[in-house]
Amino acid sequence: MAEQRQRALSTSGEALYEILALEKGATHDEIKKSYRKLALKYHPDKNPDNPEAAEKFKEINNAHATLTDLSKRNIYDKYGSLGLYVAEQFGEENVNTYFMLSSWWAKGLFAVCGLLTGCYLCCCLCCCFNCCCGKCKPKAPEGEEQEFCVSPEDLEEQIKNDMERETPIVLQPTNATEKTQLIGDSHRSYRTNS
Repeated sequence: MAEQRQRALSTSGEALYEILALEKGATHDEIKKSYRKLALKYHPDKNPDNPEAAEKFKEINNAHATLTDLSKRNIYDKYGSLGLYVAEQFGEENVNTYFMLSSWWAKGLFAVCGLLTGCYLCCCLCCCFNCCCGKCKPKAPEGEEQEFCVSPEDLEEQIKNDMERETPIVLQPTNATEKTQLIGDSHRSYRTNS
């Protein structure tokens, strides 16, 4: 089997129109008419011994699907097959942003801003050292203890001591308005008339 060559992504947006034998900017009716004509000509059932016809039929279907979808057609007309690839990877709503940020002036602006501020890494490190672990670190509210680390052994001992002191709760409240006192000394009895 012959290896399929990798197609280069274009930005012209003309190849799908050429597959359907149309000019760029064709109307929806022209696309539909050309698709039907070519689909009948290259349909695999009409050309069972011709594998090239099956491949051509797949290309015709792909071109028709793209050009009849208004959103995909707008992207293809503006950015070509590269725009369709970007839409597939990042979503159709992000295509314009992608091409804007990959333009020469956006890259130049990013480089100039980086040079004017000293460097990109310095800004990040300055922010991290001052805000996360430096003198600008947020302080705990008054009255609350500062966070500290506890060793696993101390934590296990504290859990054992807490479990020895506490008595389990054995009664549940009967209705939502009842105030329950969780005191181990008081015993309530609930009686039902049955």
